[in-house]
Amino acid sequence: MKKIFLITAVLFSVAVQAQVTKVSLQASGLTCSMCSNSINKSLQSLDYVEKVMSDIKTSTFNISFKPGASVNFDQLKKKVEDAGFFVANLKAVIQFNDLVIEKDNHYNVAGMNLHFLNASGQKLNGEQTISVVDKGYVSAKIFKKNNSFTNMECYKTGVVGTCCKKTGLAEGSRIFHVTI
Repeated sequence: MKKIFLITAVLFSVAVQAQVTKVSLQASGLTCSMCSNSINKSLQSLDYVEKVMSDIKTSTFNISFKPGASVNFDQLKKKVEDAGFFVANLKAVIQFNDLVIEKDNHYNVAGMNLHFLNASGQKLNGEQTISVVDKGYVSAKIFKKNNSFTNMECYKTGVVGTCCKKTGLAEGSRIFHVTI
C-alpha cells in the first residue's frame, strides 16, 4: 500500500510541476496561404491555445498556451486533420523541475503519459524541447527508425499495455513516445 501511495504521490507531483509552454507543429500538404489560414483558425478554436503564429514557408505553426492550461497533443493533431492536413512534426517545450529520466521508462508529465525513448539518467530541469515520435506525428520512415530505441509494445500501439505494468499507469491510457 505504501508503494502505491508513493508512486501516486511522485506521479502527481511531476504532473503538477511540469507544464507545456509552447509547441512547434509542422503540417504537411499545404499549398497556399489559405491552407495555412485554415489550420491557424482550427488550432485557435482550442480553449487552451493563447496564440498561433504561422510560417508559410516552412508550414510550421508556433503555438503558445494559456498559463496553467492542460495541453493535449492528440487534440492539436486532430485540429490539423480536421482542416484537411497532416502533422509532419511536433516539438513541445516543457518546463521541467528536476525530473531524472531513464531510457524506456514512463512518466506522467504535464498530465500526459510520456515514454522517453533515447534518454538515460538525464536530469531535466527548466525548459526542454521534446519531439513526439508516435504514428501520425512523424513519417513512417522515422517511426520505423525510432522503433530501434525500444522493444515495448506500447510504441506500436500508443497506449499503455502489459509492457508498462510496473509504471503504475492505467492500462489502455494514451502514452506519447518522445525523444529529447
